[in-house]
This record gives sequence, structure tokens and C-alpha cells, in this order.
Amino acid sequence: MRVQVDLAERPPRAVESVAYFVVAEALTNVAKHAGASRVDVVVTREADTLRVVVMDDGRGGARISHDSSHTGLAGLTERVRSARGHLTLTSPSGGPTILTVELPCA
Repeated sequence: MRVQVDLAERPPRAVESVAYFVVAEALTNVAKHAGASRVDVVVTREADTLRVVVMDDGRGGARISHDSSHTGLAGLTERVRSARGHLTLTSPSGGPTILTVELPCA
């Protein structure tokens, strides 16, 4: 796993909390489902937006399901929305899976 954090200053606590939850949930999903040999976590801030990207080289095919038996990514989406953020998931069959979250810091 490679982690890269490029922040001039810490984001607001509420944003930091959501970002932490995003990374924790994404890494849990990679460990449980992806069959990945590599995962990268990149956290950057541009102006008033914190961006979190989690990318793995696993099997892909991840999707946001609102089925009650698969709540991880759906719950993550709701958590991000509650912080006025945006989540994008790209996960073609065969990979890679790229989860991008943008959270406003202002």
C-alpha cells in the first residue's frame, strides 16, 4: 500500500472525519473483495476542496448497491453527501477500481 498526503494545513474536523471514514471503508472493501496486490491512497487539497482517491489493482466490478445486504459503498455515498461532498466510483471488470471523493472545506 502506498499513501500520499499533500496538505498545507489540516481540513476542518468534520471534513477530516468523513475523509478518514472514506479511507477506512475503501480499504476494508479492497481487503474483502478486490483481490488486489496494490492499493494507493492519495489525499490532496485544492483551494476549498479536499480530494481523496483510493485506487486498487484488483478484479474490479465494484458498484454502489442500495440492496440492504450490501451497504458499504451506499452508506459511504450517503456519508459523503451529508458533508455536501461528491463520490465517484469507476470499477470496470478486470480493474482497476478508483474511488474519488471530493469534500468542501468551506
